Amino acid sequence: MIKLDIINAVVQRTGITRTKAEQAVETVFDAMKQALGRGQRIELRRFGVFSVKPRKTGIGRNPKTGQEVAIPPGKAVRFKPGKELQSL
Repeated sequence: MIKLDIINAVVQRTGITRTKAEQAVETVFDAMKQALGRGQRIELRRFGVFSVKPRKTGIGRNPKTGQEVAIPPGKAVRFKPGKELQSL
């Protein structure tokens, strides 16, 4: 499923115009991106929880040369499905 499929589902279920459905979906995704960018947790009841977790520093290897490379710390978005989603 892609974003266009979500937009089409909104149009079919609500009967609003495609342009307004696209704006609504984009607005929801933008709000989610901004919240995760601020490190906030997003909880969607019966669906799941999105959260930002810190990632540790590490040491990796360049596959071509075998030389060790330092991997800087970062952040990763994690998703934990809700009970209804897990039972699918």
